[in-house]
Amino acid sequence: MRILLIGAGGVGDAIVKISADRNFFEKLIVSDYDIQRAEKSVEWVKEHSPEAADKFQTAQIDASDSDQVAALAKEVGATHIMNAVEPKFVQSIFDGALKAGVNYMDMAMSLSHVHKTDPFNTPAEKLGDWQYDKHAEFEKAGLLALIGTGAEPGISNIFARYAADHLFSEVDEICILDGGNLVVRNDEGEEIFAPSFSIWTVIEECLNPPLIWEKDRGWYTTEPFSEPAMFEFPGGIGPIECVNVEHEEVNMLPRTMDAQKVRFKYGLGTEFIGVLQTLHALGLDKIEPVSVRSKSGRAEIAPRDLVAAVLPDPASLVDSMTGKTCAGTLVTGKGLDGKPRATYLYHVADTSWTGKNYNAQAVVWQTALVPVVALELLSRGDWKATGVRGPEEFDAKLFLDLMSSEYKQPWGSQDRNPANPNVIDANLE
Repeated sequence: MRILLIGAGGVGDAIVKISADRNFFEKLIVSDYDIQRAEKSVEWVKEHSPEAADKFQTAQIDASDSDQVAALAKEVGATHIMNAVEPKFVQSIFDGALKAGVNYMDMAMSLSHVHKTDPFNTPAEKLGDWQYDKHAEFEKAGLLALIGTGAEPGISNIFARYAADHLFSEVDEICILDGGNLVVRNDEGEEIFAPSFSIWTVIEECLNPPLIWEKDRGWYTTEPFSEPAMFEFPGGIGPIECVNVEHEEVNMLPRTMDAQKVRFKYGLGTEFIGVLQTLHALGLDKIEPVSVRSKSGRAEIAPRDLVAAVLPDPASLVDSMTGKTCAGTLVTGKGLDGKPRATYLYHVADTSWTGKNYNAQAVVWQTALVPVVALELLSRGDWKATGVRGPEEFDAKLFLDLMSSEYKQPWGSQDRNPANPNVIDANLE
């Protein structure tokens, strides 16, 4: 396996570092628009895993140019392209992989488009629709596009599949629940607003109308931040108010899994929501460029790109962040014994550990872990298919066994009271 990694930001950098300890690939080419970021990631490998350094090389790339993506993939003899950049580049990289005859993987999927006249009831183009429409093309080419394979979507989908296959006889609802107690402080020790993931992606997820799926109704949308409810997260994180958010799993899981309802809820917190609402009110969430006067004349700048430019790079937060993040899936329905059951399956990452061992903050490290494990399963032939697929279409137990045994990352399965699954029941611990 020869992997062309596109993007050496926070998640891409963590992918490099996690991969340095594994031997399932022949070569990993780290590419970025800024070649210095790619070189920095490889320098870390040379320092911490010198025996693996020969398996890494760097390249410069413009991810917005599908021809350039295809050309580089052919030049380095890639068998797989791993997309680790913002979702606005999904289409160009996806097309580049198809042109080059190379397998493809990503963690965030093609962008959605809001319904022009009924945005809070009716979806238009959903996250990932553009990619699913290319399924026949990838199948015909004998290629696999494994999409949505990060933490969320990704391990959340895998937890849903594992629960359906091994814990439940009937699934009522799959609810992805993400939360953490992460805190970022400046040099003066003051808590600051600094998203742990790309603000570009955060705005896209949180300000678009949330997508929900029900078996009797199909896909529909609601107002942003709808249906707030407290959910008690494990690992010492505790209760956090979670709200509906647009996310890929809601488009992915109903395609191959039998459930009555699928939704995604994010533990954002009231302050975080307030900042996002302010950005929206000021028009700073927009992606269409506006003309801005500068000393050298006028420049065309997308407001969202400006917000991203003035906020700290998520990859730089490792020394100023504390706390844990939890990615998990709450499944309710009937257990194998036919009785009501509610189980929360989850993985917790702690910045104190990820920072010490990988110089990476918890959110980007957790996101990076999943595609590395998935790539290893593909290299072994344990996961194999063609076409455009989500991780829930493969054997979940193989993934979780490899993650826990060889990557030393335990995951949890926490049974909860079916009558009130949002709260941890000490009697069921």
